[in-house]
Amino acid sequence: MLCFERANLPDLDEEERRKDVHFVIVGGGPTGVEFAAELHDFITEDLAKLYPKVKDLVRISLIQSGEHILNMFDERIANFAEEKFQRDGIEVKTGFRVVKVSDKDITMKSKTMGEISVPYGMAVWSTGIATRPVILDFMKQIGQSNRRVLATNEWLRVCGCEDVYALGDCATIDQRKVMEDISAIFKVADKDNSGTLTAKEIQDVLEDIYARYPQVELYLKTKHMSDFLDLLKDAKGDATKASVEINIEQFKEALGGVDSQVKTLPATAQVAAQQGHYLAQCFNKIKVCAENPEGPLRMTQSGRHRFKPFRYKHFGQFAPLGGEQAAAELPGDWISIGHGSQWLWYSVYASKQVSWRTRVLVVSDWLKRAIFGRDSSCI
Repeated sequence: MLCFERANLPDLDEEERRKDVHFVIVGGGPTGVEFAAELHDFITEDLAKLYPKVKDLVRISLIQSGEHILNMFDERIANFAEEKFQRDGIEVKTGFRVVKVSDKDITMKSKTMGEISVPYGMAVWSTGIATRPVILDFMKQIGQSNRRVLATNEWLRVCGCEDVYALGDCATIDQRKVMEDISAIFKVADKDNSGTLTAKEIQDVLEDIYARYPQVELYLKTKHMSDFLDLLKDAKGDATKASVEINIEQFKEALGGVDSQVKTLPATAQVAAQQGHYLAQCFNKIKVCAENPEGPLRMTQSGRHRFKPFRYKHFGQFAPLGGEQAAAELPGDWISIGHGSQWLWYSVYASKQVSWRTRVLVVSDWLKRAIFGRDSSCI
């Protein structure tokens, strides 16, 4: 609003007016895209009526260092968002990295164009988060100062600490690699010490493998395999599942590409909420039984875990794109784009509120916006 008011001062030339109503969003993730879309709707649906003299001078630029915006979404969604922004007049600059920000302009750099400076009226930074000072100090104390965030094990306990747990954006799970434990897994599974594994021996430790190394199941999905024994069958050759009998080298060969599926969890509220629920269950178990409720899995050490490591379950994600349209990526590789997805987003957003009071307040705000437009006051 201040940018529009400055641009309407009578003593400004057109170049200064253009600068004042140039809005730059740095970061092409869900936050930057949603803000750019909402800002476009606010300007075209509300502010254009209040400031008709400068409405044609407005410019919205979205700067992204990658080749596409929304690169964590399906490629179909990213392409649709870029095409829609192009139709709406939102300028998407991909392949640009911001190197300097002053109070007057933004300097960005690309491989093809070098450095260019762009004047702006307002800049919005949405490229991610930085580690809080209290977390940085704690990381130095426990010897993790060379990391960006805290490292935890699969039970969300901070590595190197006994009674400290971390969840959300300040931490990441240091997922154990299969190939690091491959010899120990083989030794535990080989109960008769024959030097080979049969289908029966593999089935006996399969549950523990899936629990301790979730990347195994992900790898099977990428290979379109329904059973772990299918993976071992490939390593053995033409043998049937029942007759699978492999040595340690074939076992290593079969699992060689599994660790490529280890991925860092996204810094979203969905992840943090599931981690919070998981830790609450863990702490309740600690109260009931204080005897190492985490516990190692039997395949690597003696003992047995009392509850499984944390497993994130992805329920989907939305990207509002303005103009009452949204993109949805839901489990099962289901992609939905358009007005129907926007109404689905409304329903999910309202259902996730913590009480009926907040649900009513949110829905009433949507109704007021639809009837009377958005609030344009500067208070």
